[in-house]
Amino acid sequence: MAVLGGSGKVSGGGQGLGKVEVRLRWDPSPYGEPPRHLDIIAATYPADDPHGRPAYVVHYDSRSPDGTINMSRHSETGMGFGFVEVMVLEFERLSSAFGRVVVGVAIHQDGGPRTFGDISNGGVVVVHGYQQLLAHDFSRVADATAATVVEFTRDSAGSWEMHEMIRGFDSDPVLFTAEMGNPQP
Repeated sequence: MAVLGGSGKVSGGGQGLGKVEVRLRWDPSPYGEPPRHLDIIAATYPADDPHGRPAYVVHYDSRSPDGTINMSRHSETGMGFGFVEVMVLEFERLSSAFGRVVVGVAIHQDGGPRTFGDISNGGVVVVHGYQQLLAHDFSRVADATAATVVEFTRDSAGSWEMHEMIRGFDSDPVLFTAEMGNPQP
C-alpha cells in the first residue's frame, strides 16, 4: 500500500449526521480515448473492530444489506451535467453494530494506467441536507489511482461524525477496498 496524501478533521454538525450524500464528477474522456470510469466506494466496519476487515463494501454494483448505503446515480463515462455519481448514506438507520464507514473513489484501470492528475474536472463533495461539509478536487492526490475522501465514525453517544480523510493509494479498485480503511502509517 502506498499512501500519498494526508488527513484532517471536519465537523459534521453538533447533532450528528443523518442522511448524507457523496457526489462525484469528472469530465468524459476525449474523443477516441477509452472511457474514464470512476467509482465511489464505501467500506463499513464493525463497532468492535473499526480498523479491521470491512463487514461489507458498497459500490456501483452493490448496496448495503439493509439498504442504508446505496448508489442513487452511477456513471461509467462521466457524461452528464454536474455530479454524475451519487452515494447516499443513511446514518440514522445504520445498525449500532457498525462504528465506522470509510468512503473513497477509485479509477478503473481498463483503458490503461490513470491517476487523478489524468482526470479533468474531477471533484467530490459531501452534503448533509443543504449543507456542504466537504469539497475536494483530488489535487492533493494527483499521482494516485484511488483515494479515500471521508471517514464517518460513531461516537460514544451513538451520533455519527465526519472526518476529512484525503489519502491517495496506488491500487486498483479491488485491492483498494481491502486497504482503504487501514490506519495511516
